[in-house]
Amino acid sequence: MLDRTAKTFFHLLARSRTLDKLASRYGMRRPDSFARRFIAGESVQEAIEAARAIEARQMRLTLDLLGESVTNLEEADAATRLYVAVIDAVVQSGIERNLSLKLTQLGLDVDKASAVDNLRKILGRAEPAGFFIRVDMENSPYTDVTLEIFETLWSHGYRQIGVVLQSALYRSEADLERMNALGARVRLVKGAYKEPKSAAYQDKADVDAAYERMMESLLARGHSPAIATHDPAMIDATRRWAREHGVAPNAFEFQMLYGIRRDLQTMLVNEGYRVRVYVPFGRQWFPYFMRRLGERPANVSFVIRGIVGEQR
Repeated sequence: MLDRTAKTFFHLLARSRTLDKLASRYGMRRPDSFARRFIAGESVQEAIEAARAIEARQMRLTLDLLGESVTNLEEADAATRLYVAVIDAVVQSGIERNLSLKLTQLGLDVDKASAVDNLRKILGRAEPAGFFIRVDMENSPYTDVTLEIFETLWSHGYRQIGVVLQSALYRSEADLERMNALGARVRLVKGAYKEPKSAAYQDKADVDAAYERMMESLLARGHSPAIATHDPAMIDATRRWAREHGVAPNAFEFQMLYGIRRDLQTMLVNEGYRVRVYVPFGRQWFPYFMRRLGERPANVSFVIRGIVGEQR
């Protein structure tokens, strides 16, 4: 109950414009500021430097230019241009060419056709340059349209794209079978959004059980599966199932968020597993940051100490 209450509280904070403005002013001001534990920085150059450090630790990466739920087509066009600029910067830098993005950042709430056109613009620059693009999954009202857009692009020949499914949603196991049959690459997560009882499991045990079932399906029938979790129990279950069923460590990858459980990341790499780190950056980092706190309330004390330090 406490974890659900914390998640609700931080999701409310994530929508606060006042806190967003304050965070933008103070949150990234110093190299040791509190938000930098989870955010690589506000500029693409800061993200590239973080990516180089990750690659030096023998890990893979995906960059995510933060932003979501734009309210007009001008903002969506600006986000699209920023992503194209990120693609060019990554090519020049020589780091791994892998990006994650959200459809609401490209204007899905404003006009679906424009969001698809914006995604095509990004793919048109990214695919010839050898990028892989992961379409992130947002909360449950967007599940149908996200999968519809993904399947449409797949049918038009785009193959260097993947999608995300959340084990917390009742529907996700059926969606996973669709994606496996399609041949699509899936990132499996538990789900960071506060969802209603009508759409999602409310108890952690049920979310975990669904995650394990979906993990097994991905390892058995999936395509380049991405097991995204920081939960040691889920990691152990994945390693055990793979070992018992003869799935090689290089046949899938674990994915983790920037700044979270670096000890687990290092342990898995040392054991021969592939590990990819999700590297968020950009000026619109506050909603993402609040959701991370909602997932792990123990981080709150760290943030409070950081805020106190900012005021000194």
